[in-house]
Amino acid sequence: MDDSAAFPDAPPLADQYDDRPFAREAVVLSKLDYIELKSQLNFYKAQHERALIREAELQRQLEQERAKVRDLNQRLYGRKSEQSKHSESLPTEPSATPARPRGQQPGSQGHGRTSRPHLPVKAEIRDLAEHEKCCADCGLPYRDLGTTEDSEILEIQVSSYIRKIRRKKYSGCGCPGKKGIITASPAPRVLSRNNLGVSVWVEILLDKYLYAQATHRLLSDFAHLGCPLSQGTVTGGLQRLAPLFEPRVDALRQKQLTERLFHADETGWKVFEAIENKANYRWYLWVMQSPSVVYYLMAPGRDAGVPLEHFRALEDGQFPVFLVCDRYSAYKKLAKELPIIALAFCWAHVRRDYLDAARSWPDLNAWMFEWVEAIGELYHLNKLRLPHWAEDKPLGRQSTAFQRHHRALRRHLSQMKARSEACLQQPDLHDAQRAVLTSLNNHWPGLVLFAKHPQVPMDNNQAERSLRNPVTGRKRYYGSGRVWSAQLAAIMFTVLQTMLLWGLNPRHWLTAYLTACADNGGRAPVDLAPFLPWEMTAARRSELDCPAPVTGMVGMQLFEDTG
Repeated sequence: MDDSAAFPDAPPLADQYDDRPFAREAVVLSKLDYIELKSQLNFYKAQHERALIREAELQRQLEQERAKVRDLNQRLYGRKSEQSKHSESLPTEPSATPARPRGQQPGSQGHGRTSRPHLPVKAEIRDLAEHEKCCADCGLPYRDLGTTEDSEILEIQVSSYIRKIRRKKYSGCGCPGKKGIITASPAPRVLSRNNLGVSVWVEILLDKYLYAQATHRLLSDFAHLGCPLSQGTVTGGLQRLAPLFEPRVDALRQKQLTERLFHADETGWKVFEAIENKANYRWYLWVMQSPSVVYYLMAPGRDAGVPLEHFRALEDGQFPVFLVCDRYSAYKKLAKELPIIALAFCWAHVRRDYLDAARSWPDLNAWMFEWVEAIGELYHLNKLRLPHWAEDKPLGRQSTAFQRHHRALRRHLSQMKARSEACLQQPDLHDAQRAVLTSLNNHWPGLVLFAKHPQVPMDNNQAERSLRNPVTGRKRYYGSGRVWSAQLAAIMFTVLQTMLLWGLNPRHWLTAYLTACADNGGRAPVDLAPFLPWEMTAARRSELDCPAPVTGMVGMQLFEDTG
């Protein structure tokens, strides 16, 4: 039996034990024993080979699990910025000029005191004490010059007060069929049989849906101001306020569906109400943002039916409609169902793939960051060409400056595409490298859509920024307790974020709108034009851009009707 067949790298046994007494002794075996030993040798040799293969597979799985642990540790304990440690690992040459320090530079001209022309001024005279108005040596009084040295101090005073409504009564004329006593009409209220004024509801709505605070915290603040309010009163009032904004939200949706460029994203939301055929409390908040409207949808699921229902009413003839989104499969199904929609995928998500892979696989750090730099150069080239782009002209008729930067961008895209295809042909490519490159190639048509259509952004950052405020609120008050509350949240997010998109003051707009609802008997105004930004006059937009005019005391208004 030859042991070298089982262990090819080992030296012959005769060379290992040539100085031992038994080295030259012969051993006689029967053929049956020889066959049995040979069979065992082949068996254990096969077992050894299988063990080696299994060990290599386990080592590969172990490296993948270690990569996941590194990634999760970085997400949990690491810095949130994509810079810092990653950028430090890149081989870079030292810069000849130091980085410019941030903030106001010494010696530069400042912007001066902030002007606040809309605030009322309350004059305060400060005079010398009586013993300071004369000279301590000669005793002669000082002469009053009649002038002052002025300065300003900003103060904010928030206080609650009660509007005591006194409705005057008159004795009738005594004519048949006429009332004996005639009383003045009641004061307008947003909600009937509710003594909370417009300013109170404005504070409640803004604090929760714009400033992302829990309602019970605001009520605690009200109590410290001497105005305790019941949680049940506020909750019931919010439920009754929702129908006032529904016509406004319908008008926003109709406006949005006439446009051609959208951003879409979604995030989780909790609704703590058991509903039929749903096993958990997890809902989803969707955002569809266009140039004129930021529209939110609250839905119990994350399937493609949600955006499909929203975009199904797109106006005919608006070809194509561009939807900037991530690579979630629901958007891909949406594009299949509605061929009018062309998906533009987000380069920021592609960049994040390489950053995550670099964090999970430190040995591939340099290779991953070469692609990160290539994506950064792509952003730079697109930024150079956009200032020269004329929206009313096709690509072939753009200026020479635009064409120069456009050709450079197309050339850079071609190089990235060729490099990715060449890398995928390498047989020894790492699994992490193959994964990011495969995803890049699979989504390439949607990723390069911005090159042919410069009006399409390279990333979906606008939608993600629009979800930042709701996500902050979700973390502070955990979502919604009822379905109606979740729908109200989507309505208010839509209204307030759209006002911010148009540069309007949300407090001023909300005060004006609720006042109009109160004047209309607690119903939404019939004419919505004064409250829709695209139908407002320039003077109206300029008015609502400023803070609401201050009348009387700043704070909350509560009714007390004595009529």
